[in-house]
Amino acid sequence: MQAPFSTFSTFRQTLAAAPSTDVRAVAGAQERNRQLTKPPGALGRLEDLAIWYAGWRGDPQPQINAPQVIVFAGNHGVCAQGVSAFPPEVTVQMVANFEHGGAAINQLSKAFGAKMDVYPLDLDIPTNDFTVGPAMSEGDCVAALQTGWNAVDPEADLLVTGEMGIGNTTSAAAISAALLGGEAGDWTGRGTGVDDDGLARKTDVVAKGLALHQNRDALEVLRCLGGRELAGMAGAIAAARHHRIPVILDGFICSAAALTLAKTADGALDHTVAGHLSAEGAHRRLLNALEKEPLLQLGLRLGEGSGGALAIGVLQGAIACHSGMATFAEAGVSDG
Repeated sequence: MQAPFSTFSTFRQTLAAAPSTDVRAVAGAQERNRQLTKPPGALGRLEDLAIWYAGWRGDPQPQINAPQVIVFAGNHGVCAQGVSAFPPEVTVQMVANFEHGGAAINQLSKAFGAKMDVYPLDLDIPTNDFTVGPAMSEGDCVAALQTGWNAVDPEADLLVTGEMGIGNTTSAAAISAALLGGEAGDWTGRGTGVDDDGLARKTDVVAKGLALHQNRDALEVLRCLGGRELAGMAGAIAAARHHRIPVILDGFICSAAALTLAKTADGALDHTVAGHLSAEGAHRRLLNALEKEPLLQLGLRLGEGSGGALAIGVLQGAIACHSGMATFAEAGVSDG
């Protein structure tokens, strides 16, 4: 299905018209959970995850058979300001690594049975340096949103979006600060490992971007301070909602992309959970603002969708227990 929008205005309308959870499936999943051979609440958060998943799939006893991982890649003009420990050429090199199956995300996707797709977005045309002007035109940003939307397989039953883009923690910090407030230093971290001087430069760059692009709505913030890969992730997360596909969010950059949806339409992230808490310092603050509690906390800071992909296993475990366990009646066990 091609993206049903061609402007920011029609994208907002698409988000506003997105479906909600299936309350009957939720009720059925809750009833099934009460009958399973375990003490009430004994599986903790796994029980809540299974019921949440059932509601979005419209099935009180669902299965996970076709997870999809999508990695979007983009280059950032703001890298000219020295905000990253790595040169922009690494984005192209890592895309080749993804395509040849050599990256961490390839191994994690394979481990959890996920189909993995990679979308390089105009890597030969970096976004504009957001300290001197908007990173993208509306047309460029919408094109990236459309690519993300169209990348989602409607037959998938779980989605993880990841990214590759040297400099994109700078964009994520700027987006978070623009939409949630605070100083540039509150949101700017070391990303791929910049030293103290690099962190100071990066913080100054974020502050300049915030000063130049003030008082804008969420999609305008994405356009002015973001990157094509962030817009791609936002488009994919929105498409998943349209197809009733639950989403596991990855780290700081993915969460910043998702924030633009949350600030565009109320409840736009109800079909998502946070896969993990990354080592990027501001990620916890961002997740708190999104009211998302991470499933894992392993000190990851790789990106690529790696933390989200690892969390597929948690959700698979939740669904395996919910849908596969016997009820007290089926097992002939007294429920007291």
